[in-house]
Amino acid sequence: MMQSIRLRLLVLALLPLMVLMPLVLTLSMARWSTEYDAILIRNVESDLRIAEQYLGRIMTGTGTNVDSVAKSAEFQIFLEAGEANLSDFLARKQTEFELDFLYYLPRQDAGDVATRWPVVAAAQNGRSSVEIDIFAAADLAPFRGDLAEQARIDLIATKAAVPTDRLAEDRGMVVHTASPVSVPGRQGVLVGGILLNRNLDFIDTINALVYLNAATGGERQGTATLFLEDVRVSTNVRLFEGGRALGTRVSAIVRGTVLDEGKTWLDRAFVVNEWYISGYLPIVDSFCDRVGMLYVGFLEAPFAATKRLAYLTVFGMFVLVLILSAPLFLRMARGIFSPLEQMTRTMKQVEQGDLDARNGEIRSADEIGQVATHLDTLLDQVQERDRALRSWANELNTRVEQRTAELREANDKLAETYQQLVMSEKLASIGEITAGVAHEINNPVAVIQGNVDVMRQTLLGRASDVKTELDLIDRQVQRIDAIVGKLLQFARPSEFGTFEESVDVASVVEDCLVLVDHVLSKKAIEVETSLSHAPSVHMNPGELQQVIVNLVINAAQAMDHEGKLTITLHTGHRAGTDGVFLVIADTGPGIPQ
Repeated sequence: MMQSIRLRLLVLALLPLMVLMPLVLTLSMARWSTEYDAILIRNVESDLRIAEQYLGRIMTGTGTNVDSVAKSAEFQIFLEAGEANLSDFLARKQTEFELDFLYYLPRQDAGDVATRWPVVAAAQNGRSSVEIDIFAAADLAPFRGDLAEQARIDLIATKAAVPTDRLAEDRGMVVHTASPVSVPGRQGVLVGGILLNRNLDFIDTINALVYLNAATGGERQGTATLFLEDVRVSTNVRLFEGGRALGTRVSAIVRGTVLDEGKTWLDRAFVVNEWYISGYLPIVDSFCDRVGMLYVGFLEAPFAATKRLAYLTVFGMFVLVLILSAPLFLRMARGIFSPLEQMTRTMKQVEQGDLDARNGEIRSADEIGQVATHLDTLLDQVQERDRALRSWANELNTRVEQRTAELREANDKLAETYQQLVMSEKLASIGEITAGVAHEINNPVAVIQGNVDVMRQTLLGRASDVKTELDLIDRQVQRIDAIVGKLLQFARPSEFGTFEESVDVASVVEDCLVLVDHVLSKKAIEVETSLSHAPSVHMNPGELQQVIVNLVINAAQAMDHEGKLTITLHTGHRAGTDGVFLVIADTGPGIPQ
């Protein structure tokens, strides 16, 4: 009891701390977590813009370099000097500007190329252009010998990627630029480009630019990737074995959002083997088709660990506050518990029958002390009233017992009278009904008996031919008289004796077979009897006849068109008494157990 009170008081005091504080902390931590996640997304968005700007700067620089060569006087000199000198010059410039290819197309030869590449078409029209273009392996083959091999990347099965039957990516993503050449008598286009497949310097430079701030995880945890469609063609993302994840593919959900819908992805994403806070930007080629993605991201794990640590710290501080608050509160509330404990002991003694138990002097003068004093006063009053009630109860019990005995005797007499009245009414009703029924039956029976007598007188000597049938009619008329008599006996048992007599069961069976012979003769039913000598039975022969007739008729109906009816009579012993057994069996389907 006291433990319950202590618990309730503790809960009452700590309820604001246990309910409101967790609620406030939960809302605050949820708000903080949301803001924290938003900051991470803003960081990756900022990182993605830096990577995008660097890619743009590479494209702009490549276009500027090629345009400067096309407009240089040195180029004009070598262009006029002949093709061999021009090739050497372009090779030096290609190396100087770190291009993967640089070539000159005379105006008469640029038509076919211009129809394939918009950047070349723009240069033919006098405007320098630089775009990202996707070159097939055949497009890369005419250039440096290993360029097509550099572009080829074997695909690696990647979890959650769109299923594909391809085994390798042999296309190349190229920064493609072209500038017009306007030399008198030598009109044409200067075309250059940088292959981004396996261009690890390019991707590492992006990574270094983006993740200079150690707060975002440093070089190990920050990653950058260039995708050709959904295949990583240049990346610093690592596999489990430590190599770069070239040939792995982006997840289907990211591909659908960035490549199919053209949206920028700013959210967490699974990258090869870890969760990253990721940014994906679609890359568009010169045909305005989305052909790839630029990705930057950093590991989510350190920041998730920071969040978990924050949650655990807040939870630990909350538990610590509870642990410190509960004993302090219980110590302060000890003055309350002492009077309550005394009152609890007193009430237990009273419950056990000790009405003299009291709280005694309570030092506390507060409300609880007043309640204890008032409880003693109430116990005094209860004890006094208990004495009076016990005295009244004894006297009342005596009177109740006397009155109960009188009521029981009267009730017994009433029940006996009621039973007699019900029986009298019942017998009177049955007597009236059966008397009428007996009268109505006796009249036609008398007519039948009279006609039978007339038939005997009329037939005279020939009556012997139908003697058996006439005797059967006599016995059945007598049976009707017996049934009517039994009804009258049941209705007015005091006016009739019993019809029991010493009966030869075998004779009754033979009479019954004659009665039902017309039923058995209609069907191919064989009757087999074994009526051994048995003592007579003291019973009503008419009732026995009814039972046998019903059993034989039921057996005939069960056997349908043919069968065998067996009737056996023998003596037997059951329950310590000798008797006669009559067994009637048939070959019908029987009755379920």
